[in-house]
Amino acid sequence: MPDGPATDEVSGILGDLLARCRFPPRGTAVDCAFSGGADSTALVLLAAAAGTTVTAIHVDHGWRPESGVAADDAAGLAARLGVAFRLVRVSVADGPNLEARAREARWSALPAGTLTGHTADDRAETMLINLMRGSGLAGLSAMGPSASRPLLGLRRRETAALCAALGLSPVDDPTNRDRRFVRNRVRAELLPLLADIAGRDIVPMLARTADLLAADLQLVDADASILDPTDARALAAAPPALARRAVRRWLTVGGLPPDLASVERVLEVASGEVRACEMAGGRRVERHRQRLRIVDGGPVPSGGDDRTPGAS
Repeated sequence: MPDGPATDEVSGILGDLLARCRFPPRGTAVDCAFSGGADSTALVLLAAAAGTTVTAIHVDHGWRPESGVAADDAAGLAARLGVAFRLVRVSVADGPNLEARAREARWSALPAGTLTGHTADDRAETMLINLMRGSGLAGLSAMGPSASRPLLGLRRRETAALCAALGLSPVDDPTNRDRRFVRNRVRAELLPLLADIAGRDIVPMLARTADLLAADLQLVDADASILDPTDARALAAAPPALARRAVRRWLTVGGLPPDLASVERVLEVASGEVRACEMAGGRRVERHRQRLRIVDGGPVPSGGDDRTPGAS
């Protein structure tokens, strides 16, 4: 917490926001992703106010000449907040897929379980981005409640208001205004347009829809967990939604689920349309005696992926 007595206004803001956050018990040591922006600054403030022992971790991607200055500013802000600070440098070159590569590098650099400052606004943006990518229930349930996302019940304007009430100047990251990034365009263009068309703030509407879809997904997942994804006959006979979920769970490696096209190819193997199919990462799925199995490396067996039924 910054030096100086807390005013009634600040105490009231902190109390209201903390009531809508989900932090670990007092005394728990937590790592907080800390860009120095308003959301991550509020995260650190609220985590400290909740009684946790905070380490703020700033990831410097290094693609901007001024990123070192931003890192120094973040370190100074963490010192003012009275929390431990750690700087992690990663190398992300400018170029294609910069947004995705930077995100991957950032997550690789952060310890497991690191808390993030994602708000309800981030969740709405993620839902719209996933909708444009053709995601199913998992993508559209978009960043559901999690121990690592304690601020999901807050709005971005509230994190900014908390910083302002405490006289803090968050770090300004110009990449947040770079229209090359899909998320920035969704934030600056699409969400305001949708709100204008709807005549209301749509972030709460999107969050409610995401919650409903998450509940539906939980039910489908529970039913799909009973289905054996290696049993070709059972997969072929199951409702498509359950079969897809069972195959998706089976093929998920390292937390990365397969795309829909891969799942559909496996279902073609289960139904007998083909004997085998290629998968990402040099794997393939084969059918033998009505059982499916994942095999690493090697070509699809002769007559496997030719869209003609094969012997079982």
